[in-house]
Formats: sequence, structure tokens, C-alpha cells
Amino acid sequence: MTDRSLFMSRLSLNQETIKQWSLPELVEGCAKAGVTGVGLWRAPVQEYGVERAARLVRDAGLAVTSLCRGGFLTGDDRGPALADNRRAIDEAATLGTATLVLVSGGLPPGSSDLHGARERIADCLAELAPYAAERGVRLAIEPLHPMYAADRCVVSTLGQALDLAERFPVERVGVVVDTYHLWWDERVGAEIARAGLRIAAFQLADWVTPLPAGVLLGRGQLGDGSVDFRWFRERVDAAGYDGPIEVEIFNEALWARDGAEVLAEVAERYVECVG
Repeated sequence: MTDRSLFMSRLSLNQETIKQWSLPELVEGCAKAGVTGVGLWRAPVQEYGVERAARLVRDAGLAVTSLCRGGFLTGDDRGPALADNRRAIDEAATLGTATLVLVSGGLPPGSSDLHGARERIADCLAELAPYAAERGVRLAIEPLHPMYAADRCVVSTLGQALDLAERFPVERVGVVVDTYHLWWDERVGAEIARAGLRIAAFQLADWVTPLPAGVLLGRGQLGDGSVDFRWFRERVDAAGYDGPIEVEIFNEALWARDGAEVLAEVAERYVECVG
């Protein structure tokens, strides 16, 4: 990118990337490093206090680029899930973010009906989208790698996420482009173009091998694995997305290091691999 200052202004740090930091440490560290956006997670925000967290971030001059997560909408009893997602929407509104990331949920126990599970998601979205819109929050469906389909997310491709999202107005339901989950899909370039203004969030992490035990913690630092980040960024930009670029890495090795050192490395790799 030719405008370096604009490019750097888009960098957002997801809270999980430097999990060893408390929320105040995250805010202070980002402010000192000139990173103006943070992606937050509900559990640590709830522990700190949602309104208190909103003030902390706002007073530091930072923006909350996303809140993770809502979702898990595929169960037999959707009442508790709907109630929890309404709480998540309220939390997102309090924090001042327009993006609530949804991890849709896996197959219900004893079921192998992927289509039926996806239709349950659509039914729940029909109830939640108007509630979110009233509060200035857009629901963002995140497709996860197919290895998570059974227990975490039956939405495995960007195309599947768009098939759901396109049933609703673009300003109400969007999608997340996460390189870690989508890098392998030969159709992802075409689906990014199809998504256009439905892209609600763009997240980065590398795919490294061998995968560690537990898999969830297997995301790599930018440039350590197989993902072509510049390719993704160019296509997301071409689709019309000009919002935050959020680095979200779950990695125990990063969590064991000094947080300021990790953040400096993230910024360096962001320039090298994404710009």
C-alpha cells in the first residue's frame, strides 16, 4: 500500500493475541504503540465490567473493532442461546463496536444434519438481527475451518456464511474474513468479491504445521506459516472493505513472551506480510 500512515491506522490488536495482558495493560500497551483499535472478548470484558471497559477504551482514544463472540445457535433449545446473544449485542453496543462476531455452533448431540443445523442459525438470525439493528450492531457470521464443523461451527466456508447472510439486509448481517480459517479454499477469492460490503471484519493469523494438541491454539504469528496475507488484503480491499485489519492469534508461545515485544513484532510482521 502506498499510504503507510493509513495502512498502520487500520491495524487492530485482538485481545487474545496478547492474552497475558489484563484489559488495562492491553489498552495502555496499544496506546503507547500507536495501535488505535482493539478486538475484545466477552469473558474478560465481563470480568472487568462492561461499562467500565467501555470507559477505559474510550478514554484512551481507542476503538473497539469487534466483540467476540455470540453464536452457538444450533442447539435443540434455542431460548438460552437467544438470550445470551441479546446480552452479547447489548455488550457490543455499550462498548461502541458495530461488529459482534458469531461462531455459529456445531452439530447438536446425536445429529449429522448439517443443513438442518444451518437452518437453525438462519431462524435465530431472523430473531436477533432486528434487535441488533436497533442497537447499532451488525451480526458478523464467521466461517471456521472444516475441522471445527462437528463441535463449534457448521459454517465452514465464506460461501456458506454468505448464503446465510444474504437472507438479511447487508447492514444487519455481515461476514468475517479470517485468513486462518479460509486460506485453503480455492473459491475464497470469488467469495470475497461476492461478499463486498457484507465484510464486517477482516482478521489475520497464520496456519502453521505441525498442528499442536488442541488445535485451537495452533494459530501462528504472521509470516510463520502458509497464508498469503497480502493476497487476502488486496482482495478484501478490492471488495470495498476499508475497515480495521485485526490480528487474532491464539498461541501459547506468544502468551509466554513479553507483551510489548509481541505487539512490536505483530506491527513489524503486519507491515512485512500484509502491506
